[in-house]
Amino acid sequence: MAFPTLFDALKLHFKARGLTYADAARALGISEASVKRIFSRRDCTLERFAALCELVQVDLGELVRGQPRSRRLLTRLTWEQEQTLVGDTRLLLVAVCALNQIRVDEMLAAYRLERSECIALLLRLEGLGLLELHPNDRIRLSVARTFAWIPNGPIMRYMSERAADYFRHPFDAPGESMRIVSVRVSAAAALGLVARLEQIAREYAEQHAADAVLPLAERPALSVCLAVRHWEPPEFRALARD
Repeated sequence: MAFPTLFDALKLHFKARGLTYADAARALGISEASVKRIFSRRDCTLERFAALCELVQVDLGELVRGQPRSRRLLTRLTWEQEQTLVGDTRLLLVAVCALNQIRVDEMLAAYRLERSECIALLLRLEGLGLLELHPNDRIRLSVARTFAWIPNGPIMRYMSERAADYFRHPFDAPGESMRIVSVRVSAAAALGLVARLEQIAREYAEQHAADAVLPLAERPALSVCLAVRHWEPPEFRALARD
């Protein structure tokens, strides 16, 4: 398939979403060099082109029009918007499903939701600016690659309050792990550790986008908690000298 103008339009959508050739390579299961050849030659199989469109959540009609959305993608919600989400469990559930690129039919199969209710919740999320709901229940996210919840905001507080439920688990199944490593290192080393953890978080966010093409049953929910802080158990702190 060789349609130069469509490839040029597709590149605009990649840029709007902050996606790279590396992201496309993971989605297609090929090397980054192969992706670069595809875009330089503006030619690939229809199957691969469809996978690239799926990655940036764009359909052929939008590509023909050429320009990606004019509205800037969200990098963060407001405090009030996050509070709205945590104030309604079903709204938060549908929001998380949408951010995980779960389709409407998959939501209905996985959770006790009626279609009319699910669509109404998605329309509320569209009103918050989190997504766009298109014909045939197609969801298009309006969030940037760098989207994050507000530090110590309503969502993070919601999750912190449920930390006991998260950690009340043996973490011994395949693909699970928990380690607590207490060390004393320099400030520079601590900053380096944080940078490495942030890189891991970015890599798995990219993997999440690449795996979105898989059936829901093949990508079960996985939660990763990355945290670094100066901390000792309160019992230790009580014994510390001033």
